[in-house]
Amino acid sequence: MIIAETETKKGKYEGSSSSIPSGTAEYRESEKASSGSQKPNQEYEIISRKEDELRVKLDVKNLSFYYGKNQILKNISVKIYEKKITAVIGPSGCGKTTFLRCFNRMHDLYSDIKYEGEIIIYPDGKNILSEKKNLNIIRRRFGMVFQKPNPFPKSIYENVAYGLRINGIKSKEELDERVEKALKMAALWEEVKDKLKENAYKLSGGQQQRLCIARAIATEPDVLLLDEPTSALDPVSTAKIEELLVELKKNITIIIVTHSPRQAARISDFTMFMYFGELIEYDRTQKIFVNPSNKLTEKYIVGAFD
Repeated sequence: MIIAETETKKGKYEGSSSSIPSGTAEYRESEKASSGSQKPNQEYEIISRKEDELRVKLDVKNLSFYYGKNQILKNISVKIYEKKITAVIGPSGCGKTTFLRCFNRMHDLYSDIKYEGEIIIYPDGKNILSEKKNLNIIRRRFGMVFQKPNPFPKSIYENVAYGLRINGIKSKEELDERVEKALKMAALWEEVKDKLKENAYKLSGGQQQRLCIARAIATEPDVLLLDEPTSALDPVSTAKIEELLVELKKNITIIIVTHSPRQAARISDFTMFMYFGELIEYDRTQKIFVNPSNKLTEKYIVGAFD
C-alpha cells in the first residue's frame, strides 16, 4: 500500500493507513488486468458512488497527436468528469502539456501537426477535433492558465474585461459586474478593488496568477485548463491557488497539469499518470495514491524512477 505524503486537511487523506477507509474507490476497466500489469492506454471508466454522482464533461477516445512524423500522444482514452479536478502527472516530456493543449486546439497555431481520435464535449456531444474552420467556437469553451503569470500590460480591470469585450459585451454596467464577479471568484477582489486602474504588473506573482485565473473564468468557460500554474510561485501563493481551485470546481470542470504528485494528492478528485505519451493509469486520486494498480505509477509516486 502506497500512502501519499500529503498535508492534513479537511477532506484529504493523511499519511497513515489507519486514516484511509478501504474499498472506497470502486472502478471498472474496459480490459480486465491483474494488479501491476495493466496495459497502457486501456480505457478507464469510474463507477459513480451514491454520494458522488459523476457526469462526463469530456470523453477522450483513442487520442493520438503528431508533430510531423513524431508521435507525442499514443491512443489515449479517458473520461473527464464535470465539476471535478483532474490532475495529470508524470515525468517531464511525457506529453502532459501536449495532452492539455489538445482540448482548446492550441496546437493548430503551428504547422505539420495531426490529431487522431475524438474529444467529445458534453452536453452537446460535439467532437472538438472535427472543427476545421472557426476554432474560436471551441476556444471560448476553455479557459487556460500557464506556468508563469502572464497578465497583459494593461490595468487590472482591463485584464479581466479584455476577453469579455472580445465576446461582444460592451455595456459598462455589465462589464463592471462581470469583472467584479470574476475577481471575487479568483479570491482577488478584496486585494485589488481600490486599485483596478493600476497596471497589473504591480501585483505580486501570486496575485498576477490569480488575475490570470480571473481573466480565464470571466467569460464563463465550460472547462479551466491549467498548465503547472504554481510552478513559479512560493509556497504561500501556491496554497492560495490550490484553495481557490478547490472552490472553483463547484462551478467549473478543471484539468491541471502538475509536476508535483503531492499537489495532485491535495486537490484533485481524479488523477491521470502519463509516461512516454501513454496513459498508464487513471482513477480516483485516493486510489492512485493509496493503492496504485500499475508498478510504474507506484514508482513515480514514491520517487523511485530510475
